[in-house]
Amino acid sequence: MATISDFKNNFKGGVRSNLFQIAISSPSTGMMDLRFLGKGADIPASTVAKIDVPFRGRNLPVPGDRTFNDWTVTVLNDPDWAYRTAFENWMHQISNHSQNRTSMNASDIYGQAVVSQLNREGGVIRTYRLHDIMPTEVSAITLAMDAATAVEEFTVAFAVSNITIDGAGMDGSSSGDGVDISISGSVNLGGVSISGGINL
Repeated sequence: MATISDFKNNFKGGVRSNLFQIAISSPSTGMMDLRFLGKGADIPASTVAKIDVPFRGRNLPVPGDRTFNDWTVTVLNDPDWAYRTAFENWMHQISNHSQNRTSMNASDIYGQAVVSQLNREGGVIRTYRLHDIMPTEVSAITLAMDAATAVEEFTVAFAVSNITIDGAGMDGSSSGDGVDISISGSVNLGGVSISGGINL
């Protein structure tokens, strides 16, 4: 019969959902390192559709197309509104607020995102790379006189075209090694400059 010590040796302390880091980049925004102001995000989900094929009173499930769920990140609003402005400008360039037109070429619409699960020593356990993402919603920020103990935050929802996972042969390579991408850049938003680089 298993003992609590056996459980301890297999559980190994578990994984903490508050240990993660996020980075998002696009031609519109440059690189946004959300290690500090990224309050929350999801390990992205995907679905393989099921197609039921009937045969003599029974159904054989066969795999259909894979689809990727929308991905949402929660961001703490900074005093300069730099990150919200960056997301709003990205969406504005995709579809102008007042006119049905875009100011971007087709390839520049899309960005990339990286979300990594960390261990308790700060090392990366697993990294998910979201490719060709497009913002579809920047959420409202509720203002209220009685919200004295709350800080502003907002969510950004992205449509996702593809996901790769570092290692285990799920990163598009046969060897299962991670893909190293270096991104750097800067963007000036209303006099506030965001710049930096990150290895994705």
